[in-house]
Amino acid sequence: MQKIISYTLLLIITLFSSLFAQNPKVKLGIEVLAEKNFDILQGKKVGLVTNPSGVDSKLNSTIDILFNGKGFELVALFGPEHGIRGDVEGGDKVDNSTDAVTGLPVYSLYGKNRKPNREMLKDVDIIVYDIQDIGCRSYTFISTLGKIMEAAVDYNKKVVVLDRPNPLGGNRIEGNIVEDGFFSFIGQFPIPYVYGLTVGELAILLNEQGMLTDGVMCDLEVVKMEEWKRKYSFEDTGLLWVPTSPHIPHKDSPFFYVMSGIVGELRDVISIGVGYTLPFQTFAYKNVNGIELAKRLNNLRIDGLRFMPISYTPYYAFSKGETISGVEVFITDHRTAPLMKTQLYVLQELHEMYPDYNIFEKTNSRHLSAFDKAMGTDKVRKEFMKNFKVADVGKYLDKDIESFRKLSQKYYLYK
Repeated sequence: MQKIISYTLLLIITLFSSLFAQNPKVKLGIEVLAEKNFDILQGKKVGLVTNPSGVDSKLNSTIDILFNGKGFELVALFGPEHGIRGDVEGGDKVDNSTDAVTGLPVYSLYGKNRKPNREMLKDVDIIVYDIQDIGCRSYTFISTLGKIMEAAVDYNKKVVVLDRPNPLGGNRIEGNIVEDGFFSFIGQFPIPYVYGLTVGELAILLNEQGMLTDGVMCDLEVVKMEEWKRKYSFEDTGLLWVPTSPHIPHKDSPFFYVMSGIVGELRDVISIGVGYTLPFQTFAYKNVNGIELAKRLNNLRIDGLRFMPISYTPYYAFSKGETISGVEVFITDHRTAPLMKTQLYVLQELHEMYPDYNIFEKTNSRHLSAFDKAMGTDKVRKEFMKNFKVADVGKYLDKDIESFRKLSQKYYLYK
C-alpha cells in the first residue's frame, strides 16, 4: 500500500508540474495520429496496450483519447508488467480486470499469459501499442511488444506502434547481445543491453530481421514522432516525464537503471536504492566503508560520474529497517558515462576492499540466474569472478556494439 501511495504522489507531482512546462519540441506518435483524425483506425475495433506513461504532451491519457475518438471503437485494454495504471510491484503478476474509468476489459500480459490469446483478441481488429520505454532490453515492455507482434501473426491482426522518444538517446549502444541459453522475458531478443532505438524503430527491426519467434513477420505500422532527433535525451524533448514504473520516477532514472539494474538482480545481497528514495542510484550493503569506496571509485576517474558516501535504512526490499552503507552515484555527463560497466567497477572496488567477500557466492542460485539473464550470458560473470577486474570483460561487453549499430541503422526513422 505504501508503494502504491508513493507512486500516486509521483503522478500528482508530475501533473502539477505541467502547469509550468515549456512547449515541447517533439510531437508524439499519439498526437500525430490524432491530428490525422485517427485515419488508420477508422472503422476498426481497437485493442490498446498501454500504462500510465501512455499520454500526450499535455498528459491526456491515450486510453481516454482513443475511448473518445470518433469513427472507431476502443474495445479492450492490455496491461504489461506493473499494470495499465502502474500500481503493481515489479515482478508481481497482473490480474485481468475491468477498467474503472472506461468499463473496458483489461487483459493481463504479465500473469498467466504473456501473449494475447484468441479469446482476448476475438473482438479486436488492430492492436495499438503506446508505452514510454527506457531503451534497455531488460525492461520488459519491449518483450511484451514482441509477444503482441507474434499474436498478431497468429490471429491475423495489425499492430500499430505509437512512437515515443528513447530517453537514453538514439546513439548510445552498450553491452553484448543475448546468447543461446539466456533468452528470457528480460532478454527476449538478440540485441545489446542498450540498443539505441525508439520503440517504433525496434519493432521494425524485430519484424524485418526475423527476431520474433520462428522468424514470423506481422502487419506492422509505426506512427512516427515529429522533430525527434537521435542526439536527444528525454530532457531535450521538452516533454514531461511520467513514471514508466514505480522505480523509474524521473527523466534521469533510465540512465541509473542501466547503471545498476543488472547487479540489482542480486537483490538478496546488495541494495541499489530500490526500497529507499533513490532507486537504481546507490550501491550499498551492511558494514561497507562508504567513504573509502567513494574515494576509490572517484580515483578511477570514470567519465561522467561522481560518487559520494551514503548510509540509509530501506523502507522495504533488501535490508528493510536496517542501516546499510555504500555510495550514491551522480551522473555529471550522461553522454560520456559508461553506464553498464559502472556496476562492475563498483564490484571491482568492493572486492579490493573486502577480498574475502564474494558477492556472487553469497547470493542464491535464482538471483544468480537472473543476473546472467539480464547480462545475456554467464561468460561475463565467470570471467569477471577470476580477478574481479572490469578490464577482463570490457572487450566482451563491447564486442557487438559496432556490428549492431551497422545493422540497426537500416531501420532508423530519425536523424
